[in-house]
Amino acid sequence: MREIQVNLSAIKQNYRELKKLVAPVSVMAVVKANAYGHGMLEVAKALEQESVDMIGVADLTEAISLRQAGIGVELMCWLLEADDNLELAAVHNVALGISTMQQLQSVPNSVSIHIKVDTGLGRNGFMPGDLDQVIEHIQTNSLDVRGVFSHLANTSEAEDKKQAEVFDQALAKFEAADISVEFRHLAASAGALDYPSMRYDMVRCGIAIYGLNPFEDKPVEGVVLSPAMRVTSKVINLKSVLAGQGVSYGYRYRASKPTQLALVPFGYAEGMPRVSEGAMVKIGSELFPVVGRVAMDQCVVDVGEASIQLGDEVVIFGDALNGEPTAEALGLSSGSINYEIVTRIGGRARRVYLEA
Repeated sequence: MREIQVNLSAIKQNYRELKKLVAPVSVMAVVKANAYGHGMLEVAKALEQESVDMIGVADLTEAISLRQAGIGVELMCWLLEADDNLELAAVHNVALGISTMQQLQSVPNSVSIHIKVDTGLGRNGFMPGDLDQVIEHIQTNSLDVRGVFSHLANTSEAEDKKQAEVFDQALAKFEAADISVEFRHLAASAGALDYPSMRYDMVRCGIAIYGLNPFEDKPVEGVVLSPAMRVTSKVINLKSVLAGQGVSYGYRYRASKPTQLALVPFGYAEGMPRVSEGAMVKIGSELFPVVGRVAMDQCVVDVGEASIQLGDEVVIFGDALNGEPTAEALGLSSGSINYEIVTRIGGRARRVYLEA
């Protein structure tokens, strides 16, 4: 009744396209949060076949699970808590993103580290004024600094450039201290596409690897990316109703004329936002609106007078090039973004991994 198709060939092709775009810069493929809902282990294995430069995850648990599954490529994580056993990073050869003095003082000498600098995002990372203390500790303890990194806020070009200036100043401190850094990385997907000057030694690509647009206000240009996820369900009930018929909880929708209502067993338990009234789905060759509140297990689609049959496929989202609704559009219908849509999708849906 519910299926999530993940095209691993599309993910590999997207990685190749991004590598070509930013060459000779390295590309870290980010597979955190179950590869943005696409399947962390399956995606990591596919990217390993492409000789991926580096894989990035958020936390140490994700990193270790990849190692235990046999992923051997260079691996980094950057979201640590005080109770994390950093010795495990040494055991499993995981590089750590370090953002606090407590982490810096706890990391074993045998672990490669990337120092994170807060250049203006206001989240994780050392403030620039803390870097002298950071550098002193690194030198005193002969720590292996593999990289220095930060993250853009993507607020505006002017703000992003201010962050790049702060990043350059931070890098200058490491250079002045004779600390050799192999990977300087600031840009994620949006920055990698928008700012060639901010690619440094490596870019971190997450959403773009999955063929989705990192921008909320403009299309992707300069590279062809193919959405890797296609989500489908089926029509399991179909009924003709009169004008005035209310639909779902609270009757937030009433039929304005006689019509057909198709029941689709895909609800917010599968990640379809509860507030996505008006989102379009594809049945056959046509697009139809979701009407009324999305329920836990199901949603209702007004199919008008179209020739619909029980068992017909319903495309929740897929590839616009095939005339299908997109993750971006579903996000827009709920006041959210494609990142959240694909990361939360799942529930009882069956996952199928495709290789073209």
